[in-house]
Amino acid sequence: MSPRHDVPEVDDFTRPYWNAAAGGRLLLRRCADCGRAHHYPREFCPFCWAGEDRVRWEEAEGSAVLYTWSVIHRNDLPPFGERVPYVAAVVDLAEGPRMMTELVDCAAADLVVGMPLRVAFRESGPGAAVPVFRPAGG
Repeated sequence: MSPRHDVPEVDDFTRPYWNAAAGGRLLLRRCADCGRAHHYPREFCPFCWAGEDRVRWEEAEGSAVLYTWSVIHRNDLPPFGERVPYVAAVVDLAEGPRMMTELVDCAAADLVVGMPLRVAFRESGPGAAVPVFRPAGG
């Protein structure tokens, strides 16, 4: 059996993030020193370098706007090849961070920079989910 490349590798640090995703919640990290949120989760603040004791998990609102995207027509890594074509995207979360993701439930021809999006979650295995985005209100 080929390895899956869409299943998260959970460790002690990322476990809260993936547990929240499995429960339909998107988490970010926010620095108590500079106040900025960031994504992907890191143990330190990538802006002011505050340490782990100054950076906390917080639940994201779940809204974003589309920054850019690309339609993927070929991907040889399992199981992505079965999903082509799909839309890989970068979105700006309401809290400020920019996030790489996948867009679902929208034709590529209907995508527009700045369009409002809402987080959704796709099951990626038993008790596991990854955040994806769909048009807001859809």
